[in-house]
Amino acid sequence: MFSQEPHCTYRKSPLADVICQLRYPEILMIAAQSPAAFQEAVRHTFPKYDLSKVPQPGQQEPIVNHRFASLDGKWQVNLTSKFLSLTCSEYHNWEEFAKMLDLPLAAFIKTYAPSCFERVGLRYLNFVSRRDLGLDGVSFRELFQPCYLGILAEDDVNEASTTRCCVDVELNLPGGCKGKIHAGPGLVRRNGQQDPEIKFVFDQDLSMSGNVPVQYSAGALHTLHAQSFPIFRGAVSDRLHEAMEPIDE
Repeated sequence: MFSQEPHCTYRKSPLADVICQLRYPEILMIAAQSPAAFQEAVRHTFPKYDLSKVPQPGQQEPIVNHRFASLDGKWQVNLTSKFLSLTCSEYHNWEEFAKMLDLPLAAFIKTYAPSCFERVGLRYLNFVSRRDLGLDGVSFRELFQPCYLGILAEDDVNEASTTRCCVDVELNLPGGCKGKIHAGPGLVRRNGQQDPEIKFVFDQDLSMSGNVPVQYSAGALHTLHAQSFPIFRGAVSDRLHEAMEPIDE
């Protein structure tokens, strides 16, 4: 299940979004006041701003979300009274992502002085397109390991006749990390439009919880990142690995 191969990136990466989220004990000031000091610290990198109110399940009051985005929209910071997040929709490598996170994280710590982080999370959302990889007509059985295929791993199961099949896993990982993995084929909706191609969704939600000290948050994220490639590479077949065109690091 876990690959021991050296880390690599892919020229034809299936990553749709990489999301870092840091949750903390609620800071009411963020919802009650304009985050002007925070914006001033990040606005040259994330100049686009908007505010929204997002309903919370089981709560009467919606959560106030301050959104700061890069000019091209590929990077987005969300600031609420309960969490800070960074989303990247065109991920290249961890070094770039970590560098982009440094600015809003440092600004948040300086402006709001959180007591700790209750949860540090890193999510990798992959949509594997056979069309984009030149693998039209190849079954998912040839591209993913059986443990992530469920009934689709069986030779006598017709993939086209299976209307729903997914695998959901929760497990403890080294370094005090936890992982939630969702895997399975499905239709994907992006930018308000649904793609007619059935893609294979491989969604890793990695986290560390339990009041992580603020000064250890960067280290916690590096630890989470180190878990992601062994899981993904262990899930895909050599055929899919080669089709994504690996680049050695």
